[in-house]
Amino acid sequence: MALVSPSSSATSGSLLSHSISTQDFTGPQIGSFRPLDRPLVPSTATTSSRRRCAVKPVLAEPKRNESMVPLAAASTVISSASEVAEKVEIDEDYEKLAKELENASPLEIMDRALGKFGNDIAIAFSGAEDVALIEYARLTGRPFRVFSLDTGRLNAETYRYFDAVEKHYGIRIEYMFPDAVEVQALVRSKGLFSFYEDGHQECCRVRKVRPLRRALKGLRAWITGQRKDQSPGTRAEVPVVQVDPVFEGLDGGVGSLVKWNPVANMDGGAIWNLLRTMDVPVNELHSKGYVSIGCEPCTRPVLPWQHEREGRWWWEDAKAKECGLHKGNVKEENSAHVNGANRNGASTQNSNGSTPSHADIFDARNIVSITRAGVENLIKLKNRSEPWIVVLYAPWCPFCQAMESSFVELAEKLEGSGVKVGKFRADGDQKTFAQQELQLGSFPTILFFPKNSSKPIKYPSEKRDADSLIAFINALR
Repeated sequence: MALVSPSSSATSGSLLSHSISTQDFTGPQIGSFRPLDRPLVPSTATTSSRRRCAVKPVLAEPKRNESMVPLAAASTVISSASEVAEKVEIDEDYEKLAKELENASPLEIMDRALGKFGNDIAIAFSGAEDVALIEYARLTGRPFRVFSLDTGRLNAETYRYFDAVEKHYGIRIEYMFPDAVEVQALVRSKGLFSFYEDGHQECCRVRKVRPLRRALKGLRAWITGQRKDQSPGTRAEVPVVQVDPVFEGLDGGVGSLVKWNPVANMDGGAIWNLLRTMDVPVNELHSKGYVSIGCEPCTRPVLPWQHEREGRWWWEDAKAKECGLHKGNVKEENSAHVNGANRNGASTQNSNGSTPSHADIFDARNIVSITRAGVENLIKLKNRSEPWIVVLYAPWCPFCQAMESSFVELAEKLEGSGVKVGKFRADGDQKTFAQQELQLGSFPTILFFPKNSSKPIKYPSEKRDADSLIAFINALR
């Protein structure tokens, strides 16, 4: 893996295969901004250590006539004293450091990360708006490295974007690929789209988590684009720096890898202000309604009122909208609450079925509240006197709350039409039943029960306005 200088657009042969000193590097001049004159690796005077490791410089990219070597395999092993290139000494109270940097700017946090770890840290770039990380790294004036996970299932637009970013910054992104044997075994045994049936975790584990694990084994720290506002249920307490709770670094073992999240406290609007101001290239998928961008089969555009993560793994429950790369930041309490349960899995409903902190929704005179027995009767009827459209919901779900007005409007428009409008609360004790019998994947799920069909038909679109729902009903009546 090559050390990338933001001021250099190209190098001969492989990217720099030797360590760059501060004398070799001249950072960019941006207005009156000057690169900070600091060494790449902290001296022993600035960081004390309980743990010492002597390593050679990391070689990121093999010669072109050799086979591509995974990032971790390309990192050099600890060698004899005669082969030592530098010493990295690490000992830090990262909880204390996170509090110290809580109100720091992303640029300051990025500068601290790059200055502390030098060639042993890299930016994780997904092809979405976390290009802001690369821009901040450039602005520090320090050398930096960038890696990305190529799952083999990305959009064509994302691949073109990778190329544009490389040319814009004059860098070579270090790509990590899934193990071909593992991918082959998964596809041969379960098909190309098994994740639609049994969840995305297995596919993500093969195509993303394991390649990332290999990449991080060649590093002592990594930089991510996690933000607290990306997924309030799972990322609300992301610190700006932490000891990685899941993955291991170069030295191996718990605590051997540090994770930096410089934009944790920024919101999406601030990120986009930076990208526009600095004229940074962006993925063309953003102009097509995509906000959070992942693999092509698992990513959809979102509507203006939808949360950005709703376009990821849209067929699954809200708590599952993580691929495993940031598993350590998922809050178990919050994840349980998203499912209407406490930490022990017990329902948080009152005896009357309501949630203490959330009032019921979809309350209107022409919307029928259906019980479990009522839903079971609807399923059993092969010839119904009237068709029904029913929303499976949870009152705490922000997406259900967001569509409440349109569903009430739908009920008003359908009054007297012969179509009944109903709601069924499908969280808590009813969730397993709804998943097994009513096709519940995530909240809200909308079902249409035709007059002459024994099976309900699931509404397939993310458009939940009244007119779209009426068009769906009219096509099936």
